Amino acid sequence: MRLLAFLAAALLLTAFQAQAQFYGPYDGYDDYGGYGYDDPYSPYPPPLEYEPVPRYREPWQERREPSARSARGTIVIATREHTLVYTTSQGEQFAYPIAVGREGKQWYGTTRVVSKREHPEWRPTASMRQKNPTLPAVVEPGPANPLGTRAIYLADGLLRIHGTNDPSSIGTNASSGCFRMYREDVEELYEMVQPGTQVIVQR
Repeated sequence: MRLLAFLAAALLLTAFQAQAQFYGPYDGYDDYGGYGYDDPYSPYPPPLEYEPVPRYREPWQERREPSARSARGTIVIATREHTLVYTTSQGEQFAYPIAVGREGKQWYGTTRVVSKREHPEWRPTASMRQKNPTLPAVVEPGPANPLGTRAIYLADGLLRIHGTNDPSSIGTNASSGCFRMYREDVEELYEMVQPGTQVIVQR
């Protein structure tokens, strides 16, 4: 009897493990040396555990107290502080922690938002695919997509403010120039910011 109970418990445990799916963050999409996730074409939406709990988190109220004032209706990115501040047309300010470009990949200046996209595809550039031929032409929305759930495109055509599947990179110099945000932050910013919004990138 005990043997039957043991076998039944083992069978149930095996079944639960087979159904569980866990997606770890892919943090090498800028380097293109370790493109090794197993299923880049998983259907969206991903399972709840697709985005791990971030290592860095501040209370919402603290993240709405930026250190500098800026013009209304403007995004200001303070690269050294790893902070993005959006000032609404009514003067309310929202400050978010971000990841910025690595040394040599940072850009400074003034640009503007040209478009937005929910659940964006990621299309590696020709030079990226030349450097790493294993990269597909398109990575569909889902847990393996380095752009996360939202992307805000800037006027130069290459820079973006977007989510990430590697929240542990927030607060660091990690990207090839784009600005990464926590999922809930980029989704909130996405709803407020419209095309034409000025973006000032400071050192």
